[in-house]
Amino acid sequence: MHIPTHFMLSWAVGHRLPARRDRVLVAWAGIAPDLDGLSLLWGLDAYGQWHHVIGHGFLGALITTAVCGFLGQDWARVALLAFAAFHLHLLCDLLGSGLDWPIQYWWPVSNDVYATPYGWELDSWQNWSIAVAALLLMLRLGITTGHTFGECFVSAKVDHDIVRTLRNRFKWQTSTSSRPAAV
Repeated sequence: MHIPTHFMLSWAVGHRLPARRDRVLVAWAGIAPDLDGLSLLWGLDAYGQWHHVIGHGFLGALITTAVCGFLGQDWARVALLAFAAFHLHLLCDLLGSGLDWPIQYWWPVSNDVYATPYGWELDSWQNWSIAVAALLLMLRLGITTGHTFGECFVSAKVDHDIVRTLRNRFKWQTSTSSRPAAV
């Protein structure tokens, strides 16, 4: 699955957390498995050998969960949601990264690979449909919650401006008193 889609889905996992930092930590936890993609810096062979191995398993999940829980304000909820976002990434990769990309979940303890025959290719209509649905969900959550997944990249003021723009563009009312009365 595409990284921006992973990001949007992961942010959605933690979007109800009250603290901005906690929401951001959960969103980044859902991207953490792809840190093993940095193996590309050592060449295509290294990428082919290590992507979906080092970061896409229980060891990566434990490290990510521990770091996010430690840094979070509501450490227990952040850790739980970071663990969920991490594993959502793995599920999305199993389904949406192509049949040639299995995951070695128990590495380095075991070299067993996990794959599914029900997956689809990275550049497929399924992945693009999920990406569009996630983007629409992000718009909806931004309008209704008052913060967007953009908060992972921009200041709180800029995120507030994004929300205000979305609400103005889609004429969202912040209170029911401004709606016309039923006759």
